Amino acid sequence: MKPALDPRLHAFDPSSQVAEEALRGQLDGEGWRYMTPRLVWAASARVSLRAAPDLQAAQVTEALPGEALELLWEQGDWARVRTRHDGYLGWARRADLTAQAPAEPLTVTALRAHAFAGPRVSAPILAELCFGAQLGQRDGEESLTEEGRRWQAVTLPDGQAAWVQAVTLEAAEVTDPAAFALRFLDTPYVWGGRSAWGLDCSGLTQLVFAAASRPLPRDADQQQAALRNVTGPQRGDLAFFPGHVGLMLDGRRMIHANATHMRVTVETLGEGEYGTRLRETCTGFGRWSA
Repeated sequence: MKPALDPRLHAFDPSSQVAEEALRGQLDGEGWRYMTPRLVWAASARVSLRAAPDLQAAQVTEALPGEALELLWEQGDWARVRTRHDGYLGWARRADLTAQAPAEPLTVTALRAHAFAGPRVSAPILAELCFGAQLGQRDGEESLTEEGRRWQAVTLPDGQAAWVQAVTLEAAEVTDPAAFALRFLDTPYVWGGRSAWGLDCSGLTQLVFAAASRPLPRDADQQQAALRNVTGPQRGDLAFFPGHVGLMLDGRRMIHANATHMRVTVETLGEGEYGTRLRETCTGFGRWSA
């Protein structure tokens, strides 16, 4: 029996009979064209990955600036791509991708930041950055100090020269995903969002666990399947609901990105109307196991 294929992770299109090379021999029928992926990167803005090659299609996830993707095939102005860090599929506009990898990559550690045209806060803003974005270190340029601020010369993923304050690149060790998640309080809810400019529920949990070197899949059901089921929740466990996930701060309080408040909030399970509804619909708790 052939294994079931998940369209979120396995790239195939029965209507055009095109599929990724990794599925050769796993699809029924003749006439399939198998495509070998090539590496590309998200350009200088967050790249929206959509459910279909249409600007009106729902966003399914995002690729952060400078993040690596696999380009599987193209359709007009669109590309079928897969995020390298979690293997998630979507459609991106070809114009939002670049074939150039960031040189000597620098990782943004600020939740939100901007890249500027020059080493001063009054310079024009060239790009919005976020935690996890990848920039290139610019050769032949030294960091500058202006009124006590240190500036770093960088190259944006699309090759454009820019400057960022060095504080946005400072090393940040995350050992407690729950503590890190609290820094995202009041971040707007965005379906498919993966940054402090906008998050969905599983985007928040995936982001904060990845910061602590604990990779998780993209969607709530995938995350539940990846974790060890537990009955008594503690800090750092994930709480699961139909189509939803939150991160426990202790045995009752949970932080989550939600469309009820349209932002990241803290709820107490069983307290108030919303907390009571959450407790009643909870399908279980998951704990990371190394």
